[in-house]
Amino acid sequence: MENKRIKYNPITKERDLDVLIEEIGDARVVMLGEASHGTSEYYTWRAAISRRLVEEKGFSFISVEGDWPECYAVNRLVKGYRDSGSKIADVLQVYRRWPTWMWANWEVAALIEWMRENNHLRTGNNKVGFYGLDVYSLWESLDQILNYLERNDGQTADAARNAINCFEPFNRDPQNYARATAFVPTDCEKEVIEMLQRISKQPTFTDDPENDFNTKQNALVAVNAEKYYRAMIRGGADSWNVRDSHMMETLDRLLEFHGPESKAIVWEHNTHIGDASATDMADDGMYNIGQLAREKYGRENVKLVGFGTYQGSVIAGKSWGAPMQKMEVPPAAKGSWEEMLHSLSTDDKIILSKDLKEIPELQRRIGHRAIGVVYDAKFEQYGNYVPTVIPERYDAFLYFDETEAVHPLHMKNKGSNKEPDLYPWNR
Repeated sequence: MENKRIKYNPITKERDLDVLIEEIGDARVVMLGEASHGTSEYYTWRAAISRRLVEEKGFSFISVEGDWPECYAVNRLVKGYRDSGSKIADVLQVYRRWPTWMWANWEVAALIEWMRENNHLRTGNNKVGFYGLDVYSLWESLDQILNYLERNDGQTADAARNAINCFEPFNRDPQNYARATAFVPTDCEKEVIEMLQRISKQPTFTDDPENDFNTKQNALVAVNAEKYYRAMIRGGADSWNVRDSHMMETLDRLLEFHGPESKAIVWEHNTHIGDASATDMADDGMYNIGQLAREKYGRENVKLVGFGTYQGSVIAGKSWGAPMQKMEVPPAAKGSWEEMLHSLSTDDKIILSKDLKEIPELQRRIGHRAIGVVYDAKFEQYGNYVPTVIPERYDAFLYFDETEAVHPLHMKNKGSNKEPDLYPWNR
């Protein structure tokens, strides 16, 4: 393929995003991806895009690939709730579940600082929120439900106690629960569904609508987390689909809660926001939030923006639960999407999918790099490239030729006590 046929716009400063903001237009949902969970440029440029969407197009909230309870604590901080904390770095320590670096990092701290300052100028329902879409927080959500109901609705609290008692034998370990239900025909599905039904029947608990929403959302998380962990032990596509269906249901609920004029920004990995029907994920019966959002709201109302790099460094672990470490990301594989963009030029760039429609070679699946929280560059060619029809998977793509690792709050910078420079357009 003649790479010169790929049109692009160089990106070095924040106003270079104008072409992307114009492409987003009047979309109600904008999903911003990442090719890894540990790359600084993905966070900083998503923050820059999000700021412009909030300021120029009136977006209502940012929702991320994070757990609901932890992100709700951050939401309370950025909205200035009483007793929500004052030091951003301290509040971000709420992210204790591995991989902690995903949201407890300096790049996110900079975003949260901007959100809090921006919200100081807003009142009531006009404040911009920060929420988690993920499904992992079974025990944390149950704890929050019980604590809230014991203060506000003693009768409904009984249903929460029944659910917690059912899970108690598994020592707060979802893996233990999943393994147990695989071999014994008993589970806690009935208890969490009954709890959700009891909570959902209550129109309000207090005069704080968002805190009521928080309780009901935690109940939904408990129901879907129980379903997710049972599906996970069976293998196959079911657990993935349960997880992304939950994310989509949560996004729908947030849009409904914020009103008919609300608009949503989503931060998740490319494998979630990039339309799965344009990848080999579809061959295994998998779908994702990007695909579901397009199907529900229409492609004109949903804009999917992918991110990627040719080489650099990343924060990841060698295995699940392993210590985080800074790792090298080698040059992208020959023939991959990232290698094509590198051979086109070493510019950081924005590519619009509408400019790729007339290139026949891109109407087929090609390798597109994806790095997870577990990574080993030695095995990259065997499992880190997702066959993708790029123009169908995304509406736009941000490419960075060389990137650096994200800056975790839990990892000290050698030789410096200063916070890192988080704005690449200022370097």
